[in-house]
Amino acid sequence: MNHTETAYAKINIALHVRRKRSDGYHDIETVFAFCADGDIVTAKPAEELTLTIDGPFAAGLATTDNLVLDAARAIGVTAALHLTKNLPVASGIGGGSADAAAVLRLFPRHPGESRGPLSRTGNGTGGEMDPGVRRDDDFTKIAAKLGADVPACVVSRTMRGSGKGDDLTRLPSLAGTPVLLVNPRVPLSTAAVFSSWDGKDRGPLGDWHDGRNDLETPARRLVPQIGEVLEWLAAQPGAALVRMSGSGATCFALFGTMTSRDAAAARVPADWWHLASVLR
Repeated sequence: MNHTETAYAKINIALHVRRKRSDGYHDIETVFAFCADGDIVTAKPAEELTLTIDGPFAAGLATTDNLVLDAARAIGVTAALHLTKNLPVASGIGGGSADAAAVLRLFPRHPGESRGPLSRTGNGTGGEMDPGVRRDDDFTKIAAKLGADVPACVVSRTMRGSGKGDDLTRLPSLAGTPVLLVNPRVPLSTAAVFSSWDGKDRGPLGDWHDGRNDLETPARRLVPQIGEVLEWLAAQPGAALVRMSGSGATCFALFGTMTSRDAAAARVPADWWHLASVLR
């Protein structure tokens, strides 16, 4: 029996970078929101952990060195995993973090929970995983070790993030808000964008409506097409909020109605990738 989980596309409605930390990460203040659509992770029982990948953005992705496998190993899972990569790679909308989070959601967190005959291998020596590892506090630690965005992607609901982005607080839901994601089909390294940030603290995040994305300027220097996408989105009738997500190059617009979102989606230039969805 196969078990399937969506790796929901993430957007940062606002992203304020406050300072670089001694551990190499940055202290940020952000508002995470998640689309109802994304990559798809499927698992079925197997004696060995394996990964296969297909989908429109599968090209070049490794099936031996992948966050999907890292997540499975972190919780001691043995399964045949399959990733359908619907979202562009290195695009500021969760990517590997969302895929890893989907793996974590596929498997039970507490003793006695079960979604089917998917087995855990514990520390690799075989047998059932130590139930202590399934406690929510340890589960959150496992997610954080996989990546700064993974804890938020596990929950995949509207949240405020601080610290590395893994100190999370629930916010009022934005579920049902129409959203259009647009990417110029140019991959962009998160590390390169953070390295190009000028180091200036431009102030804390208050109301996200008045927020900003401090990574937009360095991202636009690396990929000037981001500016074109933002200008195009801002010109669309009904676009209520237009920003870049994460470290780019994906940008998004929130719309007041599905009709205006769909009309904009129909006009997206053919050489750009886009996703018309709703927030969850």
